[in-house]
Amino acid sequence: MDRKEFRELTSSQDARHIISQIPLLPDIIELNLARASGRVLARDIIASVDVPGFDRASMDGFAVRAKDTYPAREDKPVKLTLAGKVETGYIPEVTVSKDTAVEISTGAMMPKGADAVVMVEYTRQEGGNIDILRPVSVNENVIHAGSDIMVGERVLEAGIRLTSREIGVLAAVGVEQVSVKDLVVGIISTGSELVEPGAELTTGRVYDINSYTLDAAVRECGGSVKHYGIVKDHRPDMEKVLARAVNECDLVLTSGSTSAGVGDVMYHIIAEQGELLLHGIDIKPGKPVIIGIINDTPVFGLPGYPTSALTIFNEFTAPLIRSTLGLPGSRSKVTAHLAVDFHSAGRRQLLPVGLVRGIAYPVDKGSGAITTLSRADGFIEIEPQVEMLGAGEEVEVTMIGDVKAPDILFIGSHCLGFEALMRLLPFSVRLINTGSTGGLVAVRDGIADMAGVHLLDDAGEYNISFMKSFGLENAVLVKGYLREQGLIIRPDSLLRGFEDIPAARFINRTQGSGTRVLTDMKLHELAIVQEVGFEELCASIEGYDTQARTHSAVAAAVKLDRADVGIGIRSAAQLNGLKFIHLADEEYDFVVKKEFIESEMGNIFLDILQSKEFSSNLPDGIKTYERTGEIITSSCINEQVKS
Repeated sequence: MDRKEFRELTSSQDARHIISQIPLLPDIIELNLARASGRVLARDIIASVDVPGFDRASMDGFAVRAKDTYPAREDKPVKLTLAGKVETGYIPEVTVSKDTAVEISTGAMMPKGADAVVMVEYTRQEGGNIDILRPVSVNENVIHAGSDIMVGERVLEAGIRLTSREIGVLAAVGVEQVSVKDLVVGIISTGSELVEPGAELTTGRVYDINSYTLDAAVRECGGSVKHYGIVKDHRPDMEKVLARAVNECDLVLTSGSTSAGVGDVMYHIIAEQGELLLHGIDIKPGKPVIIGIINDTPVFGLPGYPTSALTIFNEFTAPLIRSTLGLPGSRSKVTAHLAVDFHSAGRRQLLPVGLVRGIAYPVDKGSGAITTLSRADGFIEIEPQVEMLGAGEEVEVTMIGDVKAPDILFIGSHCLGFEALMRLLPFSVRLINTGSTGGLVAVRDGIADMAGVHLLDDAGEYNISFMKSFGLENAVLVKGYLREQGLIIRPDSLLRGFEDIPAARFINRTQGSGTRVLTDMKLHELAIVQEVGFEELCASIEGYDTQARTHSAVAAAVKLDRADVGIGIRSAAQLNGLKFIHLADEEYDFVVKKEFIESEMGNIFLDILQSKEFSSNLPDGIKTYERTGEIITSSCINEQVKS
């Protein structure tokens, strides 16, 4: 057997280019939810149910009308009549009326008429009566329908890797089978010295490490694994197993038999049975690498030393698997300061380091030591021309693992329209729903890049005055789109307009929300028409003090016959099969940091916001208009507020 000599090593840059040209396509398969962890989601998941699906108690206690408890004190309790009991999992058959209470368990459905729960610790039972020792406010100890997830919401986006968090979300919305991308990677360990972990370790033998580290590494990238076990250093056996693997897998990884020794034959096998793309990369650790293609199946021959094998996998193979499955190929980077002097190897080197409070400690114990990577948080890339790195020198550390900061952090009011926008943006977005006010605060404090807002002021104008009142000098207002707000009622309802609300059971929105401001503005107008006081009118409306946190919770209350009418957006009504009567078009806008809107990402955001593609992908009841994409600066806002 001819000995292979590494006369011309391929550069890392050229190796990456060669690998990027390898054709690799995943399949899409259906998996039971219990087997989907670690896989890459192939299709968006749209919620078909609200979570929770009904208003429920968050504490053991008594369901009451909050206003019946307002006079309660420990030394002078309010006495309510016990009207019944509601257990978890049952539909209440009892109604809470004036001066009554219903015993309720944590998680149980709220009975009609109740808008709060008094914790059992603040009650005292005496026969058929309940003494209330302290008052509760409306919605206290109540979790509203749809407050977590609402029908029609995209809860998971195609292309994400399913972890325990995502599996929990899938279970919450009732998904049993999930579509995932499938890339089957075959793993072969070569070496007559190898034995399986658990077997007797005789002199001269070592346990097979690479089968297990590579298995875990592939699964961390979202792939699936097929094992071919240990193959001894016998060429006919290697050829037989490799031939089976390339016919059964999308990608094959071998380890060992890649160097220049007389027993290292893997490069001969790949060259004779297929196409040898490269043998040897100018890098430390991991120089003896083989990459080839047999029967249209890529084969990566990795070094036998565990640290070398895993380093080369992370550097060259993992990006190929991740990009094939649609995951981000790059890993996050952080800056740190080197703890000690380090002399380089004279060629490009990947130095494993541990990170402690911004200090990078080299943990390299040699390519034969598996503990090198088990103790590493990341690695430093050292170019060939760098002879030494000094202690205290600032270095860039590429993190090992799946952690990646989002390109955009969005905090604010949730909207299905923004989800449609997210799907078109060519960068990652982390979405945190806090409501309009929370979004304004997050942008003002420099936490978020942008916020979604729809707040109506006393003059009947959306959002602009709030930029001034919240002190948002570091941001601009980008006009977004219009959302239809209106009455949400059951299909058989006889209600015809806003003026019918005082005679019906009403479900209101939380104070501070744009919908609540619109409601109160309409009630002020109605009070003038009816020649009554605003507070008097509100007090006459059953349910005015019952507040829902989301549009979906309003729709759920109407759908479950807990209310006759509420005000929300058209899409919430349609997703719940309810009737919608239009009242107004509200303006949903974006508050955006100046430095973001002036960046390349900001320009892309504006282009997509104003595109026909975005407009055509909006749900019913949401539409762009002539002001979409208009930028209003803080100076313009100040002038408008003054005038």
